[in-house]
Amino acid sequence: MKLSHRLFAWLLLLGLVVLPVSAGADAASPDQGLLAIKQQWAHITYQLPKDQRDGAYAALEKDADALIGQYPKHAEPKVWQAIVLSTHAGVHGGLGALTMVKRARDLLQQAQQIDPDTLHGSIYTTLGSLYYQVPGWPLGFGDKTKARELLQRALQINPDGIDPNYFYGDFLYRNGDKDAALAALNKALAAAPRPDQPVADQGRREQIRALINTITTSH
Repeated sequence: MKLSHRLFAWLLLLGLVVLPVSAGADAASPDQGLLAIKQQWAHITYQLPKDQRDGAYAALEKDADALIGQYPKHAEPKVWQAIVLSTHAGVHGGLGALTMVKRARDLLQQAQQIDPDTLHGSIYTTLGSLYYQVPGWPLGFGDKTKARELLQRALQINPDGIDPNYFYGDFLYRNGDKDAALAALNKALAAAPRPDQPVADQGRREQIRALINTITTSH
């Protein structure tokens, strides 16, 4: 069974995923492992040639699974595995992509039960982005109402963050509210840089500028 072109296009958009801000590392936490995963994710997403990303994401998923196994009671590794899976889905395509995004959703919901506000509300940003980018029933679990609620919750926790403002702006644009979308995107562009995520910040800002240009030239 083949997925529709519409579903495949939606899944491609899942490459626009969320980058949480990590806390300081200590021996009792998974932060060192998370830092390695985060930096490798940014390298794959923004620096690696497209034809090499599928295999690279698959390898990174194994590292993230190992970290989940090492820290089963921590929410952060589950969030990062969800991020990797969501991005990989956009590269991989097909039925495998739908399986990936469903597992990403499940991991985020598990993380929410452990520590709902971890990583500056990234659970809500990531879940929100999934709910508005994945198609609805019967192919997927997309839900615009849930997406809006989750993205607004993320902004309550991290009102000035680059990712929650970017994804909310993208959501608003897709739903026809160009003026509000531009306001959110400009706020995202003005977000403070994250010292441990220079590659990710540069890539995200390029996405923001591209979307702003799309919106302004379509007025």
